[in-house]
Amino acid sequence: MKSMYFRTIWLSDVHLGSKNVNGSYLLEFLQNSDSEYLYLVGDIIDFWKLKKRAYWPQINNRIVRNILRKARAGTKVVYIPGNHDDIVRQFAGQQLHGVTIANEVIHETADGRRFLVTHGDEFDCVIQNNRWLAELGSFAYEILLAMSGCCNRLRRKMGLSYWSLSAFLKHKVKQAVNFMGRFEEVVIHEANRRQVDGLICGHIHHAAMKKLDHIAYNNIGDWVESCTALTETSEGCLSIIRWTEQYAVSTAEDKKYADCYRNRRLAPTS
Repeated sequence: MKSMYFRTIWLSDVHLGSKNVNGSYLLEFLQNSDSEYLYLVGDIIDFWKLKKRAYWPQINNRIVRNILRKARAGTKVVYIPGNHDDIVRQFAGQQLHGVTIANEVIHETADGRRFLVTHGDEFDCVIQNNRWLAELGSFAYEILLAMSGCCNRLRRKMGLSYWSLSAFLKHKVKQAVNFMGRFEEVVIHEANRRQVDGLICGHIHHAAMKKLDHIAYNNIGDWVESCTALTETSEGCLSIIRWTEQYAVSTAEDKKYADCYRNRRLAPTS
């Protein structure tokens, strides 16, 4: 597959260190994409999980090496820590192996729009005021993801494509839908306060692009449930890549379709 080129790629909520990372899909995406800017928007490494149980398979090293290789090759890589990797925030303003650490940035698109880029946990009252409740919710979420993994193993045996049970339930449960709505309201208020054209964040594991009160709200999604990335073309157009739905060729069932993706580009070169 020929490398796809974007002006900018945003990734969020990878959660390396958790057993539920779709690492093979992420590595495949990184290997088949290039960009001028690469933003890692929080919860890239899950230190919450690593403190409780060491889990670091070889594919995690391959993912990290791929990102560092991009930085050495000239990609401007910016790491914006989230709540699960908040330990990295103490290094804000520094560069580590060519990766710039920042708590937030203003990104200007090719067409001149200004976007505040931040993980988003600062807009979550549960995270800010009740860390123990957030960790309890994380534990329940892990159980749901394990159920989702079992479901997908069964689907693969039946020759069916990837599907996230946890994401499906999240979009159906009223309280979860209401939480996402409130989160978006707070985010838009902050974007208005900062006088930017839009905001790009992660945190809630729900990829979305919408206009709210003339503010462009963009959520990157995650690589635990949805396997999504936000991208910008050389003209400044933003879009969400849903890798498992559109382009992934990782699974044995999909290998026979690999030729369909040869020489395919998602964005024009600059």
